Amino acid sequence: MNYGNGIAQSGMRLLRPALSVIGGFALLLTLTGCWDRVEVNDLTLIMAAGLDKKEDAMIELSIEVYVPKPSGSGEQGASGTGASSGNAQTLVRSARGVTLADAMSKLQEEFPRRIFWGHCEIFIFGEKLAREGIRDQVDFIMREPGPRERADVFISKGEAKNILSLLPPIERSSAEVLREMAKLQTGMKVTVKDLAEMLIGDAQAAAVPWIEVLPPEKNQKPNQTVGFINGTAIMKQDRLVGRLDDKLTRGLLWLRNEVKTSIVTIEPKEGKGHVSVKLLRSSSELVPKIEGDKWSMTVKIHTEDDVMQNTTNLNLSDPKLTKKLEKELAKDIEERIKLALVHPQKQLNADIFNFAEAFHRKYPKEWEKTKDHWDDIFPEVEVQIVASARILRTDMATVGANRPESEVKK
Repeated sequence: MNYGNGIAQSGMRLLRPALSVIGGFALLLTLTGCWDRVEVNDLTLIMAAGLDKKEDAMIELSIEVYVPKPSGSGEQGASGTGASSGNAQTLVRSARGVTLADAMSKLQEEFPRRIFWGHCEIFIFGEKLAREGIRDQVDFIMREPGPRERADVFISKGEAKNILSLLPPIERSSAEVLREMAKLQTGMKVTVKDLAEMLIGDAQAAAVPWIEVLPPEKNQKPNQTVGFINGTAIMKQDRLVGRLDDKLTRGLLWLRNEVKTSIVTIEPKEGKGHVSVKLLRSSSELVPKIEGDKWSMTVKIHTEDDVMQNTTNLNLSDPKLTKKLEKELAKDIEERIKLALVHPQKQLNADIFNFAEAFHRKYPKEWEKTKDHWDDIFPEVEVQIVASARILRTDMATVGANRPESEVKK
C-alpha cells in the first residue's frame, strides 16, 4: 500500500479550507468600502444664492438653505433671516468677501455641516452688482465644480438678499417660486451656461430675467410675498445698462425664437369687442443680408393659434373673417417686435437679438473684417419684420353662446 500518497492527499484536503480563508481575507483588504462617504445629515443643502455688491466694495453672498423638520411636526417659525410655513423651513445667511470664493469660505464657517451646492437651482445678482459687472462671478460659478451651470439666473431690483428672505404664501421657499416661474417660460429663461455664452458671444450682450417684489396682500407682513419676473434686464459686456418691461419682453421672445406660451388679444375692425388667441406653435428665422455698406435683417415669424375667447358679435366660423383675423394677428405681432427693437438697438446699442451670430454664420469673411466695428454697425441695421399667423381652430368660440342670433354679424 502507498501510505505516502494517502498522507499527502489528506494534507491537501486540510490545507484547501485554510487557503480559502486566507484568500478571502486578502480580498477584503483590497476593498475600499465607503470610507469617504458623506451622509445627507452632514450636508447643508443650498436652494438658492444671491450676490450683492456692498458699499465697501465687498461681495456679499447670501444663501437660502433647506432646513427639514421632523415628520408630522406642527412647529413653524423663522430661523435666521427667513422661513416658510408648511412642513419645512428655510434659513438665509450671508457672508462677505473680496471675491466670491472668499465669501464662500467665510460662509462655510457659519455652518456645522458641509455646504453642498448641487441642489442650488437659482442664482440672483443684485442690481448694484449687475451695474458694476458680473463677469468674474459668472466665470467662477462656471469653473467651480460645486455650483450647477444649469441653474437659472435672475437680476433683481435692489438687493438679491431681499428676494431670498421673502416668505411665499404657497411654495416652501423663494427658490421654488422662481424655479417654477422659470419653468413656465412666460418670460426669459436663462441659465448660468446661457449667460456665459452670451457674454463671450459675437455681440457680447445678454438678456436676463428681471425680478421684483410683488406687493403683499392687505394685513400681511412686508416679507409675506414673492419675487416675480417682471421684464428683462439688458446687459452690455457684463454690465446692466437697461431693461424691457413685460410687454416688450414678449416681442424680444418672438425675435429670439424663444416664445413658448402666449395669449394675444386683438380688437377686430369688423366688430366691437375682442378676440383672444392662444399660441400653439411658433417659429422665427433671422435672414441677414449685406449689400455694399448696407446691412439688413429680415425676421420671418410664423405662428399657429387657437381662438380662446370671442367677445365680439362676429361669427368666426366664416373662413373669410378668419383670414382677416390672421392678418390682424400678424400685424399685432409685428408691432410688438418693432417696439422691442427700439430701446436695445437705437438707445442702448446692445444686440440681445442674436443678429451678430446670424451675420457671422452667413458672412464669415465679411464678419472677420468688421467684427471690431459691430457697435457702429448694429444701430444702423435695417430690420424688416415679416409675420404670418394661422388660426387652426375656433372651437366653441365661433360666437358668444349667450349672444342672440339677431346680433351676430355674418
